[in-house]
Amino acid sequence: MAEPVSGSVQREGAAPPILSVRDLRLHFDVKDPKGWPWSPARKLRAVDGISFELRAGETLGIVGESGCGKSTLARAILNLLPANAGSIAWMGREMRGAPEHEWLTMRREAQMIFQDPLASLDPRMTVAQIIAEPLRTHRPGMDAAQTLARVRAMMQRVGLSGQQINRYPHEFSGGQCQRIGIARALILEPKLIICDEPVSALDVSIQAQIINLLRELQQSMGLALIFIAHDLAVVKHISHRILVMYLGRSMELAHKQALYAEPRHPYTRALLSAIPSPDPVRERAKVIELLHGELPSPIDPPSGCVFRTRCPQALARCAQEVPVLRPAGAQTAAACLLLTPPEPRCS
Repeated sequence: MAEPVSGSVQREGAAPPILSVRDLRLHFDVKDPKGWPWSPARKLRAVDGISFELRAGETLGIVGESGCGKSTLARAILNLLPANAGSIAWMGREMRGAPEHEWLTMRREAQMIFQDPLASLDPRMTVAQIIAEPLRTHRPGMDAAQTLARVRAMMQRVGLSGQQINRYPHEFSGGQCQRIGIARALILEPKLIICDEPVSALDVSIQAQIINLLRELQQSMGLALIFIAHDLAVVKHISHRILVMYLGRSMELAHKQALYAEPRHPYTRALLSAIPSPDPVRERAKVIELLHGELPSPIDPPSGCVFRTRCPQALARCAQEVPVLRPAGAQTAAACLLLTPPEPRCS
């Protein structure tokens, strides 16, 4: 069943979205390593019906535990992992099933920043070569002098010195490597940047610098951002809206203020309660909502609501019905049967 993004979560009179994702699904056929060679493959539901919209200049945060499908969703949006079903509309044009040359055109305007800053850079290439690589791919007619000038300007824009242009990635710190990755993503002046946990491998002080840099670049360049993280405390400082994922499905989609002030889904409340507070009085008074058990396997997810096996408020009907995103407030949509009355049965 499709999970439409509730109209109540969108701004009235807002500009049309540059990216619209509808009921996106990405399943993998997985062989059981302990089974017989002729045993049929099983479905791993990495992304299972995700829907959202993104507008120019907006940041959508995507959060959830490791293994919930956040990074797979990011790669599916750029067709790095082709989706099995659903819709990906870029600037009003349907992209799923489009030929490769149309995806190449889209990727000039939609770039990605990866989680491990050092591993995402080729150790045999200099900083100049790394940052200029998208220009060589997408704008092969640009001459060497123009390319070098743009590389120097972009390095300065992300806080790197032009004197470092001929150095190699191993000569930089983790934060500097991430700045190189940001410069590479921005060199084509895209409309969308997908940030796949860009600060999770960095120290806390460096995390703040990178987040502030992304916010400054977003304001000056009018960028739309998809910011993926597993930490709701990090996402809070950069996002306008937040999508909470669990086992490949949407649990809650809300504006930032509404989600942190009044989370509607039990999973969201559990994630928020785990954030430490700098106020010792508030920390002692805080009610921590613990999750029961371990994260289920996406190969064999629970029937009904996928969160029910760990939910402290699960009902009997949670094993029978699959919840979808429904309005749960003026700025919130949640996929929880606790928020919707059971459907009447015919006698």
